[in-house]
Amino acid sequence: MSPTEQRPPVSHRKLGIFGVVALIGAGLIVGTGIRAREEQDTRLKQWTDDQAIPTVAVALPNAKALSPTIDLPGRLEAYYRAPIFARVSGYLKSWDVDIGARVKAGQVIAEIEAPDLDQQLLQARADLASAQASARLSEATLTRRKTLVASNFVSAQEIDERTADLSNKNAAVKAGQANVERLEALAGYKKITAPFDGVVTSRDTDVGALINAGGGTGPAMFTISDISKLRVYVNVPQNYVPAIKIGAKATISLPEYPNRTFEATVEASSQAVDVASGTTRMQLGLENSKGELMPGGYASVKLNLQRDSTPLSIPSSALIFNASGLRVATVGPDDKVVFKTVKIGRDLGKEIELASGLAPDDRVITAPPDGLNDGEQVRVVGVGAKGKPTTASEKQDVKG
Repeated sequence: MSPTEQRPPVSHRKLGIFGVVALIGAGLIVGTGIRAREEQDTRLKQWTDDQAIPTVAVALPNAKALSPTIDLPGRLEAYYRAPIFARVSGYLKSWDVDIGARVKAGQVIAEIEAPDLDQQLLQARADLASAQASARLSEATLTRRKTLVASNFVSAQEIDERTADLSNKNAAVKAGQANVERLEALAGYKKITAPFDGVVTSRDTDVGALINAGGGTGPAMFTISDISKLRVYVNVPQNYVPAIKIGAKATISLPEYPNRTFEATVEASSQAVDVASGTTRMQLGLENSKGELMPGGYASVKLNLQRDSTPLSIPSSALIFNASGLRVATVGPDDKVVFKTVKIGRDLGKEIELASGLAPDDRVITAPPDGLNDGEQVRVVGVGAKGKPTTASEKQDVKG
């Protein structure tokens, strides 16, 4: 066929088929694009909705006692302590012991010179001698008068008068004797003695000092302390008092012995709460037979707590404090937020012991985000996302 020959014309039927195919292909392309866009929009909406749901990590409250003890400051005191005051007035004649000296019960530690008292005693003895002489004379007179009764030389009235006079004289003798004994007893107090075995912990007098009788006119002359055993006083917060029993053991630490501890025993409780501090004073007994510990010193007291039930604890980051008070955000079975009001038992830094407010199976949000609302849907991830959530301590182990 020569190039100049004409090609046969295409039939209208073929052109129609081609057009239909092209139209179908274009429709498929357009439909696929629309579906792809719709799927993309759906995924974007779902992703956006998912991002709007807060994601939280949860943990069960820790039911293990974080610290079965409590550390409190305490003060050491002598088991027996006696400030020594004078019973007579005068001038200090001499003293025989100084601070730090060990004394025995009844040992003379000082002597007072009291000339006024000595003169009073001399006068009382003279008055007693005069009363005794008068009583003897009255008795002799009564005896002679009685011998004359038979001869009617004296009347019965006179005998009665003489008898009454003798009784008065004898009473005066007894009064004089009592006065002498009183002054002799006071004179015995011119010698100051130790009331019990102990150590002289203070001396606030010297030779020649004016001594006033009684304990309200100045400091004590001496202070005697029995330090073979010490009392340790500690103020326990009210909520811990039921957990500290009489007879419980305690560990005492002192700054002068940084590498040693001493054991004490709870002996007594004041059974009252101080209004100002909200604490109860407790007394512990501490053996000090070697005299290593000093009364008046500071001590750190570690007391053992005996509780009927183990308190729950949570991370400190789980606490929420706002206008509604102190609360904790938990996640319910439907993964919705439930706020619960709690009370703190002890603040241990990273961990908080709770006094009330939570149950052992509550799922606690360990780090609640800002703006979290009660009843809000959340997504639980991490350790507690599947199955039973672990405790706060176990969660920290997993993170570690």
